[in-house]
Amino acid sequence: MKKLRFYTALIAARFIYLAIKLLNKSSGTSFVGMSVLKICPDFLTFCRKYVKSGHAVNVTGTNGKTTTAGLLAHILEKEGNILHNVKGANMLTGIANAFALKITPFKKFEYAVLESDEAYLTKLYDYFKADNLVVTNLFRDQLDRYGELATTAGFIQNAIDKNENLSLLLNADDPLVTTFGKNRGNVKYFGFEEVEFFSDKQASSNAPTEVFNCTCNHPLQYDRQFFAQEGHYHCKNCGYKRPEPDYKGYAKIYSDYTELKIFEAESGNTYEFKVNLVGLYNAYNALGAISQALKFGIKYDTIKETVLSYKSIFGRAERRVIKGHPTLIQLIKNPTGASEVLKTVDLSSNILIAINDNYADGRDISWLWDSDFEQLRDARKLVITTGIRAKDMALRLKYAGIPQEKIIVEEDIRRAIELASNDENTEQKITILPSYTALLEITKMKF
Repeated sequence: MKKLRFYTALIAARFIYLAIKLLNKSSGTSFVGMSVLKICPDFLTFCRKYVKSGHAVNVTGTNGKTTTAGLLAHILEKEGNILHNVKGANMLTGIANAFALKITPFKKFEYAVLESDEAYLTKLYDYFKADNLVVTNLFRDQLDRYGELATTAGFIQNAIDKNENLSLLLNADDPLVTTFGKNRGNVKYFGFEEVEFFSDKQASSNAPTEVFNCTCNHPLQYDRQFFAQEGHYHCKNCGYKRPEPDYKGYAKIYSDYTELKIFEAESGNTYEFKVNLVGLYNAYNALGAISQALKFGIKYDTIKETVLSYKSIFGRAERRVIKGHPTLIQLIKNPTGASEVLKTVDLSSNILIAINDNYADGRDISWLWDSDFEQLRDARKLVITTGIRAKDMALRLKYAGIPQEKIIVEEDIRRAIELASNDENTEQKITILPSYTALLEITKMKF
């Protein structure tokens, strides 16, 4: 009976998706999944057999999930048919959606790369137990939904505890992420040994840094601190320190790309890559994705070629042309992530900040005050605020020291983009910094 429901759900998924597209009612990233889970609550349990054993990987963490998963999926596409929730719908409905529209009876996916929401990962493992888990970082995010960091860490730990055969790849530079590797045998780490900056936007930031105590309740000390809590840490009291990474990264960060060198401890080999993504935060994303690909045994030449050709999508350093203007779109959603993005902003561009406070964004917008918008005080062109909380964003910019005559408030997002692109000089660049649901609106717009 359950198997019949599964195949009924697969057939229904195709018709539902077709109706969505014909009616132009949705982007189709979750509604189909919601429907198939209604028809067959165990839908994801049946999906597991459609992925080759050992080749299902989840990517979770506060920041970088979409880019890390996207880059990893891009690499693995060279190895065969893969399943990936490409648009970042990362709750149960989004993952079910991806499977429902791609499963072909009697044919397995070579790999599944599933971006997974931190809070929903433990629910996912009730149905679909992955073989591998990559954890990027843990930063304070959406306090009204996730609570404090200990709560988010608890969600992930519960998921790991449910899956005793899970192979972990953890960010060694994040002291909270490394706790997931305690008392487990199948764990590897990635982290940076050296980071150099070769651009006029340097690494300094006024954003608040989380303070972590060791498990012995003494504060951690840092030999190197790259951003937020990411770095080389140790405890003077009990001797605990950052784990030695299995994949050691060396990054040279330029204004619009990164040169990345990775030493793989197991093989003793060193690999070099060029990554066409901006900022140190994206260098971490690339290091995590490449490390997992190496862990899978993917050939260096394949990784090098695909990393070079990767283009970010859906607001993660996404490049578009709007009315002839080169436009960079970068999602912002919490203090650490926003502050890192703000380091990379071209201050000669027209800057548009689109902030909503819908459920998916988080109702609590206090993170705007903890983000380092002071980095925009030398903006040379327009700074336009838009979205539901456009006025709140404008107030934050005023206190950041941006002259009021440079700040324009236009709550309608389309009209705000038209203002930003209303320049006869098509070489004038535009930077758009949206929250999540504002990004969804912008993605649907045609100019």
